[in-house]
Amino acid sequence: MAITYKDAGVDIEAGNRLVDRIKPLARAASRPEVLDGIGGFAGLCRLPAGYADPVLVSGTDGVGTKLKVAFATGRHDTIGIDLVAMCANDVAVIGAEPLFFLDYFAAGRLDPAVAEQVVAGIATACRAAGCALLGGETAELPGMYADGEYDLAGFCVGVVEADQIRDGRDLAEGDVLLGLASDGVHSNGLSLARRALLDELDLALDAAPDILGGDTVGDALLRPTRLYPRAMAALGRRFKGAAHITGGGLIENPPRMLRDDRLSLHIDPSAWPVPPVFDLIASAGIEPGEMRRTFNMGIGMVIAVAAADADTAAAALRAAGETVFVIGGVRERRGGPAIQFAS
Repeated sequence: MAITYKDAGVDIEAGNRLVDRIKPLARAASRPEVLDGIGGFAGLCRLPAGYADPVLVSGTDGVGTKLKVAFATGRHDTIGIDLVAMCANDVAVIGAEPLFFLDYFAAGRLDPAVAEQVVAGIATACRAAGCALLGGETAELPGMYADGEYDLAGFCVGVVEADQIRDGRDLAEGDVLLGLASDGVHSNGLSLARRALLDELDLALDAAPDILGGDTVGDALLRPTRLYPRAMAALGRRFKGAAHITGGGLIENPPRMLRDDRLSLHIDPSAWPVPPVFDLIASAGIEPGEMRRTFNMGIGMVIAVAAADADTAAAALRAAGETVFVIGGVRERRGGPAIQFAS
């Protein structure tokens, strides 16, 4: 009997069914500039009108071992939100408007129902970020992944006027640092969080410690990464630089907005409430410095603004739905690290 591709573990018909199921999701997450999207070899998108000197800005990422929590709980409806947020937030840091997003979904055996949940989350996040879900790739790779597991990656392309790029080059002593509240762990440090909660503290994902206020451990870990692009857009020119708090936490990310060693960032950790999930993680025996180097600790975005603009910028961010804290400032660097924390 002749051997087929399906015999080798690749079900082309399942892939075709998935494409049919996600086309409506992509159509709902579109923009007027999109010419062609899901189903073709490539997605087509015009640049938006009104830009005099447009610069394309790109970002790419995955969601790391947060996927292991999705697999263990069987919950796949929010992980796609994380994927978009990790990319679109990086683009927004530069002052860019997210334009379109593409994803890559790979599994050992394609389960169209699971993949549809993931893509539905991607489409939801694209609408929230204001970008189009332009296309993607679904791969069935027998033997590459364990049953019930998959991998995700994505990238976002945005556009910004050349003279409106916000890359930190205008930072000056006396500037104020605003912090936007995170929605929890987001998509970084999950390997350490899982080690602390599941192994060291011996908690189950369906356990609901009192400190989490009714949430289970799984709820707390799966809460999706907050999308900041519309809030950043509300700032317009009223910010000088920003840092999305991803891998490297509060120690490694904020200094990325510094252009040289003339300045340092000073942050007061008492300026905002730390979400309980971080206290629970730390109770497994993780030192404060390691927590700050790994997690966002409740601040998902750090934004530098001139002192004269701080109140107006904070008001604009709050009007856009963000919780805002004044967390520190920019100072002349007189030795020491690029980022310093008040004791």
